[in-house]
Order: sequence, then C-alpha cells, then structure tokens
Amino acid sequence: MAWLLRKCKKCGKYTLKTDKCPYCGDALRVPHPPKFSPDDKYLRYRMALKREA
Repeated sequence: MAWLLRKCKKCGKYTLKTDKCPYCGDALRVPHPPKFSPDDKYLRYRMALKREA
C-alpha cells in the first residue's frame, strides 16, 4: 500500500499532490513514520544520531 498523504516542508500543510506544495511551491515529504521491525539492522545508527542531537 502506497502512502498518498504528503506534508509540505515549509508551510506544514497536507496535500495529496506528489510533486510540490500547491500552496507555497516547496518540496513535500511523507508524514508517516517508518514501519517498526524488531529485526531493524539500522537501529544502532539511529540511536547514535538521536544521542548526538
């Protein structure tokens, strides 16, 4: 299943467009978090980034 909802990086509005924001013209991103997996092979790297921030 593909995610249809997108969120603008600049103004924070939601849209169904896939190329650019219809309100301000900035780039869009997928607002959903990544799928959780107990066998996540990148967990160590994400935790290290979280500790640095």
